[in-house]
Amino acid sequence: MSGATARVLLAGDGGPVAGPALVLSAPISFWGGVDPARGRIADPRHPEHGAALAGTVLFVPATVGSSSAAAVLLELVHAGRAPAALVLDRPDAILLLGLVVAREMGWPAPPALALPRAAQAAFAGRHVRVAPDGALEADA
Repeated sequence: MSGATARVLLAGDGGPVAGPALVLSAPISFWGGVDPARGRIADPRHPEHGAALAGTVLFVPATVGSSSAAAVLLELVHAGRAPAALVLDRPDAILLLGLVVAREMGWPAPPALALPRAAQAAFAGRHVRVAPDGALEADA
């Protein structure tokens, strides 16, 4: 196993979570770039177009801003199509607001962490376990 330690931005709702890593190779806009009804990347120009988000450990190198990103992430959580964990290059307050609101609504929301973009690629194609303290462990 190999790993890294990410900074916890928002704790998860319990213990560790795990899932296949989906390491995005390009920034994404959640508003218009993600279909919350299908839980997939909808932007036809995105390199990972069509990839399912549900249950993944989603590594996001950067976001393309929109104040509606929080609503899209909130819809993903509510529909049960959210990633198991969200790993951002740096905090995105608008996007994270969707997780805060989900928790206020009483819905289980995934943890959000920060890990530099340069360290994210090492997790591509691997199954990743995310500990409550931010430790990321990937199967060999």
